[in-house]
Amino acid sequence: MSDYAKYVEERKRIDSFLAQGFTIQRVTENLDGAYVEFTKREDAGGAYEKHILHIITPDARKYFSVKMMENQAKTSTVQN
Repeated sequence: MSDYAKYVEERKRIDSFLAQGFTIQRVTENLDGAYVEFTKREDAGGAYEKHILHIITPDARKYFSVKMMENQAKTSTVQN
């Protein structure tokens, strides 16, 4: 698979989690790529769903970083 095709696949998976209401909870980066932890609160009782996505391509790593910054900007705007 080409690098671009792999990036598109990773971007679709990121967008899919975000569209389902998941948020990026934690990112662990190393030489193998980035492990992005997505969480979604299931109910008010504290239960949540968690998925970890391994991101390999540099472009997808940039993409989820931008999505994190966009979410931070929305959150800080709402709080102010």
